[in-house]
Amino acid sequence: MRIVNLIEDTPGAAGCRYEHGLSFYVETKKHKLLLDTGATELFLENAKKLGIDLTQVDTVILSHGHYDHSGGILAFAKINPRAQIYLQRKAGLDYYSLKDNQEKYIGIDKRILALPQVQLLDGDYRIDEELFLFTGITGRKYFAKSNLLLKSKNEDGFVQDEFEHEQCLVITQEGQQILMSGCAHNGILNILEAYGQRFDGQPDMVISGFHMMQKAAFDEEDILIIRETARELQKMDTMFYTGHCTGEAAFAIMQEILQKKLCLIHSGMTLCE
Repeated sequence: MRIVNLIEDTPGAAGCRYEHGLSFYVETKKHKLLLDTGATELFLENAKKLGIDLTQVDTVILSHGHYDHSGGILAFAKINPRAQIYLQRKAGLDYYSLKDNQEKYIGIDKRILALPQVQLLDGDYRIDEELFLFTGITGRKYFAKSNLLLKSKNEDGFVQDEFEHEQCLVITQEGQQILMSGCAHNGILNILEAYGQRFDGQPDMVISGFHMMQKAAFDEEDILIIRETARELQKMDTMFYTGHCTGEAAFAIMQEILQKKLCLIHSGMTLCE
């Protein structure tokens, strides 16, 4: 099995560019797939530098309906119109960030929804014996305060985004299970609880942003939440890879507890091969 980060917020592999976005390339026995496509076309450039042929990809998973995960889909579809693209139907709704009395559209480009290879899902979905998608995460333990700035917009105006459009990928390979998410807006502990409701035991590996990054300095409550999250993760026999929206400050706090069980992702990094 091979897992390579194609783009992330921080520099890593020589010659690879970086941006506020996330994309992974994964090879299994049956599939060559993408989880997310970053904010722009930059992940395509990085794939070429890393020697990865994206025309051979057969499956694309969109973790949730935000621009920094979906921004490269249209460019990818031009070079590979055959790969099936899976997203939750609600990923196509209107999503905004409301900060400092300003609204910013952070949803997907609606032209994505018109692509013939797009598969709109309504809940959990099994692609095959290797790939399973789950959503419907309702727990709110240690829900990130930064989520409160994120809204969906309907005919009545702005409402709190409950992240029903977020889906997680479980890969089963050679007796192991890898859980992949984009930002874990629903909270990594709540996602792991939902995983446990569907599978026996714990995943062998988790690859996900933890959505702990914020511009303001952490207050005591923030630090407590980060530490308690790490303590809960430390109880598991699982390896964690994180980056993107986790932030280096939160990562440093978590690594004090998780130590070698937590690894920071950088753009162009190979996680396993």
